[in-house]
Amino acid sequence: MIRLTKEYTKLIWLLPIGIVLLLFGYNNIEKVPHTEDIPKEQLLDFLMDGNERFAEDHPIHPDQTLERLRELNKGQHPVAAIVSCSDSRVPPELIFDQGLGDLFVIRNAGNIVGDHEIGSLEYAIEYLEVPLIIILGHTNCGAIGAFVDHDHDHSHIYSDYVQKIIDFIDAEEEEKSLPRDIPNFFEKAVEANVLHGIHALKNSLPHVDSLVAEKKLKIVGAIYDMETGKVRVLKED
Repeated sequence: MIRLTKEYTKLIWLLPIGIVLLLFGYNNIEKVPHTEDIPKEQLLDFLMDGNERFAEDHPIHPDQTLERLRELNKGQHPVAAIVSCSDSRVPPELIFDQGLGDLFVIRNAGNIVGDHEIGSLEYAIEYLEVPLIIILGHTNCGAIGAFVDHDHDHSHIYSDYVQKIIDFIDAEEEEKSLPRDIPNFFEKAVEANVLHGIHALKNSLPHVDSLVAEKKLKIVGAIYDMETGKVRVLKED
């Protein structure tokens, strides 16, 4: 009985500590503003802060409640449009630690930007008025890997529709300009594909340049590292 009483006493002392920690954590979550309250010139930094939380293994998973879901039933106001790979390991909402309604996401194998993707981006720009677009590639991308393998060895036969993805990437001017003998060809091919997405968007929607010049829209390319969980923003030449 004495032993039980001592353990019970310990639990009583630990209870208020647990309550304090719970309240402290709750207050921290409450201090993170909604994405729509962030000035548009700070949105990229805001998303990168979310990625830092994710990469450091302490995401807060904001705005993922039923209350938020019901609010969004009235309409969506995402702060960024993201073209990313369909790879199951590359979910933008988790990578940037964002919630329901925060991101307008377009996904396909290889995060390629063709007519359909440009149409979705145009919708995001014109009707949702997103101030930020991210073309997001990632390390060890299967689609880029298939392109790299095919570039070095044409003997492998892919199914018709997978081959169309490879052919699309192979036709990109940014990929054609890469030297084939560089040791990091795979890595550079991933980056070149992202840059192609940016160029394709700007070339297909001429008014985008004026929106960028007026600082109404920001377009960036980025690479997600699947080993570290970190996103690296590319510097366009």
